[in-house]
Amino acid sequence: MKTRTIGDVTVSAIGFGGMPVSIEGRPDEARAIATIHAALDAGITFIDTADAYRLPGEGISHNELLIAKALKSYPGDTSNVLVATKGGHLREEPVVDAWQLNGHPEYIKRAAEASLKALGVDVIGLYQFHRPDPTVDYADSVGAIRDLLDEGKIRMAGISNANPEQIRLSQEILGGRLVSVQNQFSPVFRSSEPELTLCDELGIAFLPWSPLGGITRAGGLGERFAPFQQVADAHGVSPQVICLAWELAKSPIVVPIPGSSRPETIIDSAQAPDIELTADEIATLDAA
Repeated sequence: MKTRTIGDVTVSAIGFGGMPVSIEGRPDEARAIATIHAALDAGITFIDTADAYRLPGEGISHNELLIAKALKSYPGDTSNVLVATKGGHLREEPVVDAWQLNGHPEYIKRAAEASLKALGVDVIGLYQFHRPDPTVDYADSVGAIRDLLDEGKIRMAGISNANPEQIRLSQEILGGRLVSVQNQFSPVFRSSEPELTLCDELGIAFLPWSPLGGITRAGGLGERFAPFQQVADAHGVSPQVICLAWELAKSPIVVPIPGSSRPETIIDSAQAPDIELTADEIATLDAA
């Protein structure tokens, strides 16, 4: 598979988003591990997770533990796999909306320690602040990430769900060591174009989450956006593959992280880096 760079680490051009195998509607453990193994078999060497990828009130880092188990049980070499996790988001009960925020520095540091244990590693490859907490000064939250970096508990630092101002501030707080920004981006959600452009200017990896439009929308992508289906038909692949290829064509700093709960869907997504879109096709998809 073609590669891209996050910080000083070379990874596959697309990653594997772990959330679907751990939240509502998740598959049984055997299928979940088979899906992660299929991603590795396909040449994917970048896996995205978070301590909040679990059921509400579950109380354990389900996805981190699952990924650690899948990597340990994989029969091939996993030494080149970069695992990125995140802290600052929670899923607790009893609440109507189970997703909550906690950007307090002391919490982020505790969360990182818990992620180290869940992943079974001495150093986290890439740790990202999951989402801004409006009750906490953003600089304080990123300062905790800086401290983790300085202490050697994380190898690389990133942020998620950030705007351009927060990206520039994080780069300053981290002393130029910000390596990634993980924001939502897809044909359905294009409002992160300014962040993508800024990351391109700064040489920071841009990691689109829900790059196919989200768990409930990915399957109907070709129906909602006819040009993606038309270009897919011309290449003999799925519209989902074309969507990922379109995002890769945006910039060499883009590394989409499609989620999957079945081996066949991540195998399909893994074809994207091999698709060469023409300038006319890219223009057509941009206008879709």
